[in-house]
Amino acid sequence: MTEDGDLTSVPTSVIRPFPFLVIFKDLKHVFSMDAIGREILSMAFPAALAFAADPLASLIDTAYIGRLGAVELAALGVSIAIFNQASRITIFPVVSVTTSFVAEEDTMEKMKEDEANKAVVAHANTLAVQDSLEKGLASPTSNNASQPQQMAASDTKPSSGSKAEKKGKKNIRSASTAMIIGLILGLVQAIALIFSSKVLLGVMGVKPNSAVLSPAHKYLTIRSLGSPALLLSLSMQGIFRGFKDTKTPLYATVVADVINIILDPIFIFVLHLGVSGAAIAHIISQYFMTLILFIRLASKVNLMPPNFGELQFGKFLKSGGLLLARTIAVTFCQTLAAAVMARLGTTPMAAFQICLQVWLTTSLLADGLAVAGQAILACSFAEKDYNKVTAATSRVLQMGFVLGIGLSVFVGLGLYFGAGVFSKDAAVIHLIAIGIPFVAATQPINALAFVLDGVNFGASDFAYTAYSMVGVAAITIAAIIYMAKFYGFLGIWIALTIYMGLRTVTGIARIATGTGPWKFLRGRSPSSS
Repeated sequence: MTEDGDLTSVPTSVIRPFPFLVIFKDLKHVFSMDAIGREILSMAFPAALAFAADPLASLIDTAYIGRLGAVELAALGVSIAIFNQASRITIFPVVSVTTSFVAEEDTMEKMKEDEANKAVVAHANTLAVQDSLEKGLASPTSNNASQPQQMAASDTKPSSGSKAEKKGKKNIRSASTAMIIGLILGLVQAIALIFSSKVLLGVMGVKPNSAVLSPAHKYLTIRSLGSPALLLSLSMQGIFRGFKDTKTPLYATVVADVINIILDPIFIFVLHLGVSGAAIAHIISQYFMTLILFIRLASKVNLMPPNFGELQFGKFLKSGGLLLARTIAVTFCQTLAAAVMARLGTTPMAAFQICLQVWLTTSLLADGLAVAGQAILACSFAEKDYNKVTAATSRVLQMGFVLGIGLSVFVGLGLYFGAGVFSKDAAVIHLIAIGIPFVAATQPINALAFVLDGVNFGASDFAYTAYSMVGVAAITIAAIIYMAKFYGFLGIWIALTIYMGLRTVTGIARIATGTGPWKFLRGRSPSSS
């Protein structure tokens, strides 16, 4: 590819007059278990299970605490909401950029190693052939021609080097940087939550004279002590995803959740620690998860960088800052919708909360595809393998859409026939019925939006995803306020449908127009102006 953006390095198979059509590439093979299909599912399935494992453990926590009483259950709910929201805002940007950066750096290191090995073998072959000819032992066409290659192969075996290299460990600067940032953020979050817990509980509506305040304050304060372990473990999960390994995070998550489930009744009921015991059990499980991930990662990566100055704090802070703005925009839209709904009354809020949790929980499956797409695309972009970029992009989006259709049917029927599981109030069930068309029908849109996040993160298009999300949030905020004023419960769901629709449109716009990292679809280098 020249500076003018000609076609010298972009395969003609990926150049399209209408870049949008790449989404429909090999559409009939969406269910094929070919190489790209197996690679995506081998990562997506364990990732989806890991995402689902934690909410399941939280449900079991809730069941245990529910036996203590309504006050303790309310305390747990509001405290977990604060803790999870703080963790999401703090670490999500770091995890997202970590996956892309580690995948890119690991791919580049492999490419450099391959090139170096090829150069060494070629040089050794040349010297060996020359030496053989000079000694009259062989000729380039003799039957002993394989001898120089054998000599060259033996010459290229490592005879010296660092201990890390001998053990086959990787030197990935992004991994060390991500872990340091994760640990620092965890310490900051712990301190902030401990000293501001009562203020945050007040913001969430827990009044000073409320019976909920004391147990909620205890739980949130104790749970905050696990922030360093949680955020460090999430950083390491991002590293493993960058290596296209989603099985190790799943294993660590399941082990930690099992430990939490076992310890919960011991601390809550046997030791009579109540909600404090639930928090302690959760902390212990989080530190076990961190230990498991650290041991596994230390066996693969040299975690001590050769030079502290080689760490990439500037790169992380720039991209992470962009995604932080994006995360805040997403969080604000959802929080505003809940706050406006709360003003409509207890019944609308109860129905909305049920619909919202179902609406968002189903996204966990799509997030598995997003993780797979991000890791594969980050590696493919680093290799400049644009054929694989287009193949992986089209396949993961098609899988996401098919998944969304399946979820539409499942969620629609589930809410229609199972609304009574969530509430016995006839008024609440009536409002849930009004929300079902939106919750169910938007599943394909939601799945595409979440998968597109992974696609754009894999292309390292962080600036675009941040700025576009801020624009979407501005429109959504206006829509929520206006629609709620005139249409109430129905209006807020219309506004949220607009919100997810805009996320999908802006997410796919870069591909559809062949701009940014997707310039290669129009025969131009992604780095060209």
